[in-house]
Amino acid sequence: MTDQEPDQAAQKGERVIVHNLDAQGREVLRYQGVVLRRTPTSLTLEARFEHDDLLVSGLHLRRGDRFVETFYSDRWYNVFAIHDAQGGRLKGWYCNVTRPARLQTGHVYAEDLALDMIVYPDGRWQVLDEEEFAALPLRLEERRQALQAITELQTMVVRREGPFAVPHAGPGTAEVR
Repeated sequence: MTDQEPDQAAQKGERVIVHNLDAQGREVLRYQGVVLRRTPTSLTLEARFEHDDLLVSGLHLRRGDRFVETFYSDRWYNVFAIHDAQGGRLKGWYCNVTRPARLQTGHVYAEDLALDMIVYPDGRWQVLDEEEFAALPLRLEERRQALQAITELQTMVVRREGPFAVPHAGPGTAEVR
């Protein structure tokens, strides 16, 4: 098994440790999630927001909010569907531009490239941290892949495809694909 291949043993309900790394590969955050689904190139898990309340570009994150997080070993992003802790209402999606995730036994490693995109339930989006991304010492090909990831995400939002294929914003409607 290579670093890019998902662990075939990851089973629904299994606990996985998520390692959020910066662009230089240093760990900046670690937390646990529970596997909901896996494919040959992705892992979807559920985690709870366990930090103080935070407002990010109109998206209010509260302690206990349910995150349905999908990490891909073949894409330059991950997508988190965020549901309100009280009642499960879909609040929106937080998309991180990353190097392809390393899906390993009991662990997910995601190297954040600073560029993020928030998608609101009504289909609007906002790209964040463009200046921070521009300042990163990335290879030209990595920079191109990261910008292409934003374009892919925006296209899926407009077409309501993939993780954004939600008929309405009620509880339980955000199935990440």
